Amino acid sequence: MGIASGRRALITGGASGFGLEIARRMLDAGAQVAIADASTTALEAAVADLGPAVLAIPCDVRSPVLMAGAVQAAVDRFGGLDTLVVSAGVIHIKPLADVTEQDWDTTLDVNLKGAFLAMQAAAPHLVAAGPGRGRIVAISSDAGKRGFAWIAAYTASKFGLVGLVESVAVELAPHGVTVNAVCPVGAPGTGMGQQVLDWKVLATGQDAEAIQAAAARTNPLGRNATPGDVAAAVLWFLADEASFITGVALDVDGGAHLGFLPGA
Repeated sequence: MGIASGRRALITGGASGFGLEIARRMLDAGAQVAIADASTTALEAAVADLGPAVLAIPCDVRSPVLMAGAVQAAVDRFGGLDTLVVSAGVIHIKPLADVTEQDWDTTLDVNLKGAFLAMQAAAPHLVAAGPGRGRIVAISSDAGKRGFAWIAAYTASKFGLVGLVESVAVELAPHGVTVNAVCPVGAPGTGMGQQVLDWKVLATGQDAEAIQAAAARTNPLGRNATPGDVAAAVLWFLADEASFITGVALDVDGGAHLGFLPGA
């Protein structure tokens, strides 16, 4: 399966979490990869991890100027761009009454506006890559399909991201560019996953190991998600065999979205 060999990719939020694992797997498959991230410290660590082949670009995805500059930097280095992975994201965990306007604005700006700006800047280059070559994959969330308490802004941003993916998929389809999303459950070992886990420890008084064990036990497939699960789904969307799939929001959750028998 021709997954990533020869691809020229930009990954936002690529210095940590899902983005970092996606970058690693794409590089291993023979792609040229640029990672854009707001944290220069994280970028330095990512380059030390991934090696000098990766192009590290400091970028705040909330800025149209910086986002356009990141896309152009990747195009200049690789001679073009055919792949965009939108992985930059933030979360805060607060009851509705405590959410500030700044909390709301920051979450929507990074998770949704940043995705829009990245797609807008990259789209002409993805179209120019030729029919059937251009790909966009966005990291949404299980919270992009159903609501959860205490993460109203995050949930709204991820629902919005799925809508953005569907809209851009329709617009770019005549040019042969596919646009899809993956919707994972939280994964231990990522920064956001750790943030949620720390909150659960404080909220429940249980230790982290017990919480993770309970999450695995109650998942239909009996384990927690890993960054590798998400990266594998993203790379599948990049395969030649996925060229007729667009506008999809794929659950990567071990079946957690499925119904169950109450009391069973």
